[in-house]
Amino acid sequence: MKTFCISDNTDTRTGMLLAGVEGVVVHTREEAAEVIESLDSRSDIGVILITEKLYGLCGDLIMRRMRRKTVPLYLEIPDRHGFGRSQSAISDFIRSSIGLNV
Repeated sequence: MKTFCISDNTDTRTGMLLAGVEGVVVHTREEAAEVIESLDSRSDIGVILITEKLYGLCGDLIMRRMRRKTVPLYLEIPDRHGFGRSQSAISDFIRSSIGLNV
């Protein structure tokens, strides 16, 4: 199964592309909901990473989907626009997730 990233900025999308993760950049709740709806029917997607800011916009929609089915799994990830996180939050997240220092 593949991982897919829904981001609100090109920096996060670029980083994920470099890691081999397909993704899109959206800016509104409606755009995010459209992408989530299209991914829901894809059987090859097992994990959807969504940036903190977008999760804040459409977390209710994601939670409803996660209650209905277990795949895909949605994971909120920090990005440079993170709320209340240190400047090293992305590096800390990567280090704790995959053991890579950046």
